[in-house]
Amino acid sequence: MMEKDVFEPVQLGDLTLANRMVMAPMTRNRADAQGVVTPMMVTYYRQRASAGLIITESVPVSPEAIGYPLTPGIYTEQQVAGWVRLTDAVHAAGGKIFVQLQHCGRISHPSLQPDNATPVAPTPLRPEGQVYTYTGKHDYVTPRELEISEIPKLVAQFKHAAEMARHAGFDGVEVHGANGYIIDQFLRDGSNRRTDAYGGSVQNRMRLLNEVLDAVGTVWPAQRIGVRLTPENRFNSMSDSNPQTHFSYFVEQLSPRGLAYLHVLEGDMTIKDSEVDYRALRSKYSGSYIANNGYDLARAQTAVRSGNADLVAFGTPFLANPDLVRRYREGLPLNEADRTTFYQGGEAGYIDYSFYSGEQA
Repeated sequence: MMEKDVFEPVQLGDLTLANRMVMAPMTRNRADAQGVVTPMMVTYYRQRASAGLIITESVPVSPEAIGYPLTPGIYTEQQVAGWVRLTDAVHAAGGKIFVQLQHCGRISHPSLQPDNATPVAPTPLRPEGQVYTYTGKHDYVTPRELEISEIPKLVAQFKHAAEMARHAGFDGVEVHGANGYIIDQFLRDGSNRRTDAYGGSVQNRMRLLNEVLDAVGTVWPAQRIGVRLTPENRFNSMSDSNPQTHFSYFVEQLSPRGLAYLHVLEGDMTIKDSEVDYRALRSKYSGSYIANNGYDLARAQTAVRSGNADLVAFGTPFLANPDLVRRYREGLPLNEADRTTFYQGGEAGYIDYSFYSGEQA
């Protein structure tokens, strides 16, 4: 039996991917003020279509879901028309692409909300730090507790976005249950202090994710739906009292759903120590598992060959190297990412990274 390799094709549900390298979702703030895809976004994603799978930057499912300026939405016809141009370009270049559906919850600001409304959360706990808005950086505000009667509307927003994603020509959707946004806020007990049916026990804290998956599952078959989790990422003032136990439960519950994949950020984005045994977590999931967080080629090959991952997601390397698959396969040097350009807008640090030997897309 041949040893597994990140460069070999892999089956993901009913999709055949060209390789096991995934372009991770990365917010880049290059949409227009109406949340519509811009021409440079089409170029950016097309340039990176050699990835086995592209997962888009997080995409708000409604006006209330917005947490950052100039992020692309997927709830209006105008937004869908922009995504059609992008998915067509990726497919023409031989790629596959899922859209990451997101609601920021408390990670927002009244100036980013319809009618300057207060952002919502499972519990009115103010995150630390500041949020970027169209008028500069502002302190986060204390969110308003989402009422039980409002939850069906939130779930319906995910369903509507899933419907729009089908019209936009995506190959599937990823439900963003990670990084301190609304679903993650419900999952983790550091941000969820509710005492009703959506708080307290792990069963209750998972209720929102289950309802979103059930709703999205009426639009897409399970094998075209992925889920992203971050058991111990501290980003956005997140914490959990027992991530190993709690996320073991969440993963066990997700396993029978027959999803396209489970996408896990292993550890914390800034602190490399880990309290979670991700091999044990992965063992509880029977489907395809995407590992993410600081992987290079050597670590990725080890993870795939050992069975600890079926696919591996790369963020910054794909950002700076549109031809990352070729560079890794052929042992070519990598471009260095310019972090000062990550969120500033414009083409610099976005679509001007060179292909090897100066070759352009």
